[in-house]
Amino acid sequence: MNREDLAELAGSVGLGAWTAFGVLSMVVIGHEGAPLFTDEDVLSWSVAHRPDMALAVARGLTATGTGIVPYALVVLAGLLTGRTAHGRLFAVTLATTCLASGQGLRYGVMALVARPRPAPGDWAGHASGWAFPSGHTTTAALTAGLVILAIRVRAPHGRGPLCLAVGCWGTLVGLTRMYLGVHWFTDVVGGWLFAVGWLGVCVCAAARWLPTGVVAEWADPARSARERTSR
Repeated sequence: MNREDLAELAGSVGLGAWTAFGVLSMVVIGHEGAPLFTDEDVLSWSVAHRPDMALAVARGLTATGTGIVPYALVVLAGLLTGRTAHGRLFAVTLATTCLASGQGLRYGVMALVARPRPAPGDWAGHASGWAFPSGHTTTAALTAGLVILAIRVRAPHGRGPLCLAVGCWGTLVGLTRMYLGVHWFTDVVGGWLFAVGWLGVCVCAAARWLPTGVVAEWADPARSARERTSR
């Protein structure tokens, strides 16, 4: 896939996700943060099905969706993407910037929507701040997307199982937020849509505006070195 096609695909996916996120946000705001659709049913089921082992697993998984773990993973993704010191540094910078700026934008949306969380009596984990969109969900999904992109660049063979495993992790972190009762179902859906939308924007921008030499270095460092030498 050439750069123009990649930019068009990423832009289309991002636009679609942003449109769906915008509609969901307007519905949440229009209902003044009240539970929507199956929010209460999902919460009721979660509260009624919490054996100790499942809670321990959920708490362990949900802890990986925030703090140092996502940043460690995107740094690793950047290191995997680059094939030279320059390429690795550039890729790490882009990946961490995408994640950090996405988190910052998400904080702004949370403050703007100001949706209350479910009642604390139903919580089985720690939470703070507003509910929509889910922060852990957004962060894990963005991280998973960046790692999957790195895998696709550097692992032309056998990448399917790796991508599936990373995607499952990103999805499960969001599901734990519902299971632990600290988010509504639509908070988690909003987090997924937000992450896909922001990742689409970042990939589209990178495909359109990154210098050709940088992309060539990631794909073929020997060719890039020859081009620099011949100048």
